[in-house]
Amino acid sequence: MTDYQEDSLLDCSGMNCPLPILKTKKAIDGMNSGETLKMISTDPGSINDVNAFTKRTGHELIESIAEDGNYTFFIRKS
Repeated sequence: MTDYQEDSLLDCSGMNCPLPILKTKKAIDGMNSGETLKMISTDPGSINDVNAFTKRTGHELIESIAEDGNYTFFIRKS
């Protein structure tokens, strides 16, 4: 697991689709270009949602980590 310096942390543990991705979008909208968001989720659907979100918006998915039912994403705002 690589440690990135996140500018913001968003914990979506316990939330189900579509809440994690909606909250991720809102968090990224409030950030500056080049900043990194660390998003934590327990929803397995977040993997596909975050991949689709970053492809659609042009933000960079630096890394996604799946570990024991926890999913961590590092997203850099474009």
